[in-house]
Amino acid sequence: MCRRRARWCISAGRLGTSCFSVRARGGLSWRKWLLLEWAAMKKLLAVAALLSLLGVLADSMRMLESAGESAVSYIGYDRNEYPGDERLKDLRATFSYSSYWLNNPPGTKVNNWVGKRSKLEAAGFGFVVLFNGRLYRELENSGRASELGEADALTAVRAAGREGFPAQTIIFLDQEEGGRLLPEQKAYLFAWVDEVRRSGFRAGVYCSGIAAREKNGASVMTAEDVRQNAGVRDIAYWVTNDACPPSPGCAVPRRPPSPSASGVPFADVWQFAQSPQRKDVAGGCVRSYSADGNCYAPRSFSGQPLYVDLNTATSPDPSHGRTREP
Repeated sequence: MCRRRARWCISAGRLGTSCFSVRARGGLSWRKWLLLEWAAMKKLLAVAALLSLLGVLADSMRMLESAGESAVSYIGYDRNEYPGDERLKDLRATFSYSSYWLNNPPGTKVNNWVGKRSKLEAAGFGFVVLFNGRLYRELENSGRASELGEADALTAVRAAGREGFPAQTIIFLDQEEGGRLLPEQKAYLFAWVDEVRRSGFRAGVYCSGIAAREKNGASVMTAEDVRQNAGVRDIAYWVTNDACPPSPGCAVPRRPPSPSASGVPFADVWQFAQSPQRKDVAGGCVRSYSADGNCYAPRSFSGQPLYVDLNTATSPDPSHGRTREP
């Protein structure tokens, strides 16, 4: 008996090719045969559409997985006073990296971080290395802001060397005053950055990631102001923005937010909680802070609780200050 056969095939890329065959017995009319062919083709098109969708979903999942791997964030702490050798193990259970001051932190007359680098590295910490910069009142009438910047950079680099930090460690200049930087502040900061780089280290700046309103109504963020005036300088940015939102408040999320979630897309580190709480900025985060206004490390310690500032970074060693793997 005579049979008519139609074979339909369609490619779904790397997912392969699907084919269907329809046979028509000799006794079928052409109309019925064509109807059968049309039904087979519609079935084939539906399968092809499904295969195509599955391919798109597979590509999307791979992209998300890849993005997730490159966008992993790490929680760290910073504080002006060294926490104590006996607390490092408990702190390391939560935090990937620790601050490390090279000179006296703001508001202090002594730096008790000196000589503690090896202890922190042995405990598994990475580092955010800090140098306390000068306030505007120290630069305003000096007439030598650039010269002071160079001198302070050399002080920072020498201190980093004495503490055992390797070449190319990122040293963050603590720029405490926010808003638009005045000419003397820019001269000091960029001279500091240039001298740090010439001395074989890398430069970063710790500064505000919160827009400040000027008298003329303009809105200026210190991090953006620095970046816009930095020219070709390669500067790492550690920004502070403890306003809720975007900050999660005094909390350690299981999946830490990316530093770019601070509102500064080029941030390498984001300080999202401070101790004590700044109620004028972080008023929306009240419930996440302790009753005394501080943010305490989440683990229990013998003796007094330990207050900290909380940070998230794109690296478990934001300053790249380790000399060996943890």
